[in-house]
Amino acid sequence: MSRILITSALPYINGIKHLGTLAGSMLPADVYARFQRGRGRETLYICATDEHGTPTELAAAEAGLDPATFCANAHAVQADLGARFGLSWDHFGRSSSPQNHLQTQMFARQLWEGGFLEERVTQQVYSRADRRFLPDRYVIGTCPHCGYESARGDQCENCTRVLDPADLLHPRSAVSGSTDIEIRDSKHLFLRQSLFSDRLREGIEARKGRWPLLVTSIALKWLDEGLQDRGITRDLDWGVPVNAADWGPNPEGRTPDVEGLAGKVFYVWFDAPIEYISATAEWADARAGGKAADADWERWWRQPVADDVTYVQFMGKDNVPFHTVGFPCTLMGVNEGANAPWKLVDELKGFNWLDYYGGRFSTSQNRGVFMDQALELLPPDYWRWWIVANAPETSDATFVWEQFQAQVNADLADVLGNFVNRILKFTETRFEGVVPAGGVDGPLELKLRADVQAKLVELTGFMEAREFRKSSAALRQLWVLGNQYLTEAAPWTALKTDPERAGVAVRTGLNLVALFARVAEPFIPFTAKVIGESVGVGVGPGLWPDPDRALELLTPGQTVKAPEVLFRKIEDTQVAEWRERFGGPEVIPA
Repeated sequence: MSRILITSALPYINGIKHLGTLAGSMLPADVYARFQRGRGRETLYICATDEHGTPTELAAAEAGLDPATFCANAHAVQADLGARFGLSWDHFGRSSSPQNHLQTQMFARQLWEGGFLEERVTQQVYSRADRRFLPDRYVIGTCPHCGYESARGDQCENCTRVLDPADLLHPRSAVSGSTDIEIRDSKHLFLRQSLFSDRLREGIEARKGRWPLLVTSIALKWLDEGLQDRGITRDLDWGVPVNAADWGPNPEGRTPDVEGLAGKVFYVWFDAPIEYISATAEWADARAGGKAADADWERWWRQPVADDVTYVQFMGKDNVPFHTVGFPCTLMGVNEGANAPWKLVDELKGFNWLDYYGGRFSTSQNRGVFMDQALELLPPDYWRWWIVANAPETSDATFVWEQFQAQVNADLADVLGNFVNRILKFTETRFEGVVPAGGVDGPLELKLRADVQAKLVELTGFMEAREFRKSSAALRQLWVLGNQYLTEAAPWTALKTDPERAGVAVRTGLNLVALFARVAEPFIPFTAKVIGESVGVGVGPGLWPDPDRALELLTPGQTVKAPEVLFRKIEDTQVAEWRERFGGPEVIPA
């Protein structure tokens, strides 16, 4: 049985994340991880905060803190919010960790000695007003490709083209807004990505039809435009130091210019994906209570011991180029001639944007609902359900308060919550809170078993394929089957003339409650646990139901107890209040 390694794109350390970040990586990864654990597979879900770069330096300065303290505080906040949303990371690491410093520096040395890094004197943007070099992200201007006026110097958020600051039209400093900038020479290291173009294309072409079209089209578009070598160092204080003093000669016999590279740090997009590996080492070290043996974590990453691992990545579309080209180039270069090569991704799930009334969720512009605010308004399962059911898989999705209200009320309150409440309250009042014994299945139960079995097989297939909208629809259809059955079986009516028949219906309904708890756990884990406890069954690892025995989860004679109301309906007055607070149709697109 394959082991499952899951990583979701690292949330940036700067600021609390919004619902769009949840939708584009972390929440689908969690749903998938919970499902795979439910199937009994050894699963490791790794994530971390992405902590390096100029935005961190500037945010720390604004907060009156050094970057290390700022990042430690912000990481604690993000870890807490993730836990409160039910994100079941096996480890939530930090790209500034000692493990990532060591791993990044080791990879860079190996790339140099393999001939895949090259020193180049580049022209860097220097702001005279700010008296500092400006990294790519802090040069803003007009994108030469699509005309977007707020493109960053590393990538245009609008058309996703990867850029260099020199490409921008009308460039200005993002720190001060000043256009008083000049170009100065600076020595940097470049990853020779162009050497891997043919291999990358072959791998991506082979995954057409298996990876989402969104992913393969972005990756191939990047390759079609001509894969350029990429600078992987920056003139910054905060980051992983280059530390080239112990590097051996490259294949041409040259040693690095240690003096010219002094004071440089690695580009955040070089060290951040390496943190997937480093965070696995952090996880092993934490479990060992100190330094773990390499074998404890390399079994997930290094072949041949990782040959039974299926590695699945989750990310938004803006991260696709760096994961289909940049990180694979790093690993391919390091793997050249290695006895134990590092594992590359097997499956990559990319997502479009989740918008807010047609405008971008934006951390920098404080547009939309953020994780801490969401939890002030409603419990996490409300948000989890709506986001997964509306996952932006094939196109951008839009969050609208009225649609959120209607779907949550219908799916969670009217369909699932009403079913659980109806059958358990009836069992308490008319069957003394005990699962009835006796009686045999009739035509209604036989039909229900066949329908449930087929729908559960369908749901399981969608989950394996990481089709989250279809999975949510299949799960809701299971809930609907339960409601339809209970309406047709009508145990409250049968009890008057045929108590045994009523008992069969009640026992079947209670088994449906147990089934719903187990299959809902990846989506709404907090509520699923409550539902499971109400009928005395557990949920979670190893408990995904067998379709052939889906309605045989309870033992006659065991006690059950109705829970408190599972989902309170969202009222019109609440929606009006939230629209006033967060904005509605008048939101202007980014």
